[in-house]
Amino acid sequence: MTSLLTALERDRPIGVFDSGLGGLTVAAALARRLPSESILYFGDTARVPYGSKSPDVVRRFSRQAARLLLSRDVKLLVVACNTATAHAEEALRQELEVPVVGVIEPGASAAVEATRTGRIGVLGTSGTIGSGAYDLALRRRLGEDGRVYAQPCPLFVPLVEEGWIDHPVTRAVAAEYLRPLEEVDVDVVILGCTHYPLLRGLLQDQVGSDVRLVDSGEETATAVARILADRRMARTDGPPVHSFLVSDSPLKFREFGTRATHGLVVDVSHVDIDGFGLHTERLENG
Repeated sequence: MTSLLTALERDRPIGVFDSGLGGLTVAAALARRLPSESILYFGDTARVPYGSKSPDVVRRFSRQAARLLLSRDVKLLVVACNTATAHAEEALRQELEVPVVGVIEPGASAAVEATRTGRIGVLGTSGTIGSGAYDLALRRRLGEDGRVYAQPCPLFVPLVEEGWIDHPVTRAVAAEYLRPLEEVDVDVVILGCTHYPLLRGLLQDQVGSDVRLVDSGEETATAVARILADRRMARTDGPPVHSFLVSDSPLKFREFGTRATHGLVVDVSHVDIDGFGLHTERLENG
C-alpha cells in the first residue's frame, strides 16, 4: 500500500481480530483515540482460547482471520490478542500488504518509558507468559540492569467474562496473583491480556497508587494513530461505521460487548471462518 491514499481508501475500516471477546477493549480504545475511524472486528469465538493451542495452530487461525478481514477491504490490521501477537504478528507483517500492529511492542515500550526502577511486572494468560514475548520485548529495551517478572493469571479471563469485575472472589484471586510482584517491588505492571483492563480499578487498588498500570490496548491505539498520521491514511469525514463478526453464536458476544464497551457493540454477525483457509503463501489485500 502506498503512503498516499485516495479519500475512498482512507474510508476503509481498521481491521481488528482476537480469539474472542477480550480484544473488544482494544476496539474500544481505538474508538476513543480515533473517533472518525470505522472498525471491523472479528472474534474467533468458536475456537477460543488461543492460549492453550500450539504456535503453529495460532498462526493458522491468525492467517484465516487476516484473510477474512482483508476480504472486507481493511486498510490496517490490529492483532488484538496477546497470544496471536506473540506467535503470528511477525509472519503477518511479512505476508500482508497492509500495516500490522500487535499489542505487545506498544505495551512494552510504554512500560519501559514509565519505569523508574527497571523492575516491571507482566500479567498475562499462561499462553502469553509461556511465549516469552513480553520478556523478550522488555529486556531488549531495558538492557542488562532491567528485571522482568511475569505472572500468569489464568482465572482472570473467566472471572471477567462472568461479569465479576468487582467481586470478593476476584479480589482474593488478584491478591494471590499480585503478591509475588509486590514482593519484588515492581513499579510498573503491564496488563498483558485484553480482558485485564476491565479489572483495572481492582488491580490498581491491589498494587497501590505508586505502581503504574500499562494498558497494552491503549498503547496500541496510540501506535495505530501514529501510523495513520505518518502514512496519511487517517479518515476525516463522516460518522464511523463499526461492525463485529464472530465465528460462533453472536448472543454472548453481544451481551459481553455491550457491557464491556458501553454500547460500541451493536451490529454483530456470524461468519464461517473455515471458508477462509489459505490457498497461497502470500496474503494479498483484496
